[in-house]
Amino acid sequence: MQPQNGNELTPKSKDNIVSKHFPTFKKILGRRFNFKKLFKGAAIIIIILAALIVVKDEVEYQFGLGVWSEDADYQDEYQDEYVDNTENIHPEGCNVSGIMLHGSLVTYIAPETLNEDGSPAEDQTASENIVYYIDEAEKDDNIKAIVLEVDSYGGMPVADEEVADALKRATKPTVALVRGVALSAAYYAATGADIIFAAKESDVGSIGVTFSYLDYAKQNQNEGITFNQISSGKYKDLMNSDKPLTNEERKLLERDLNIIYENFVQAVAENRNLEVEKVRALADGSSMLGAMALENGLIDRIGGLYEVKEYLKEKIGEEPEICW
Repeated sequence: MQPQNGNELTPKSKDNIVSKHFPTFKKILGRRFNFKKLFKGAAIIIIILAALIVVKDEVEYQFGLGVWSEDADYQDEYQDEYVDNTENIHPEGCNVSGIMLHGSLVTYIAPETLNEDGSPAEDQTASENIVYYIDEAEKDDNIKAIVLEVDSYGGMPVADEEVADALKRATKPTVALVRGVALSAAYYAATGADIIFAAKESDVGSIGVTFSYLDYAKQNQNEGITFNQISSGKYKDLMNSDKPLTNEERKLLERDLNIIYENFVQAVAENRNLEVEKVRALADGSSMLGAMALENGLIDRIGGLYEVKEYLKEKIGEEPEICW
């Protein structure tokens, strides 16, 4: 505040202003009211309060779903918004849960495969996500069946087993709908469903395992690059693309490959109710179109989404409304 005559306010004139406009403050604080000290004290109090709020929020954030808070209302609000959100997974009117297996099948989505905004940079699906949605569909009384839409060239061992097992555990009807392709690990995953649909030109099967990779050892040698092996285990540099594969290393890889291959064959035979030897005869890594897959027992019916809905209508006794 500046005086109208341009002169600075004196301590006495300040006291007069306080007495005139803030008489109560004047009585409480006394004649020598110090604005500077008051504002400084208020600023310190505000900073302390802000720090306490930040610490409180940080503690609550770090506890995640087990968030702790002395504020009961806050706790209830958190539970409603972040924890008890199962009802938000399946929209009202939905009675069939649609789950997509698209792209490469992996166990989880690695952070480095995401764009800066969190969107996927690669075409892949995590088995842990599929299993989660299957489990949520099982818990939702409004959901009568589960459809797994498959369009994938395969992926990783373990991931395929996790999806197949989750489908087999489900007590509600499960359907695998093959769109373009269901190969290798993706086909393994689909075999866990009660029934498999595929189009006439869908590519199905490719029962087999591969550990193939590129070996740059000779190219590096021609370019004058030397590979210096410094490792504490005989097989620690196994499948390092900058060194040639030894016979012992190859045998070790083939051992594991054959184990995974045999597990694959056994799983398809069990899940599809086929003779093991029949599956082994088909398990040469090749794929086949829908009609041939039907003849060999790898799928159950030729059809697409319309045929799946007709099947579900009979199975659940009502018009299916699939939510993806």
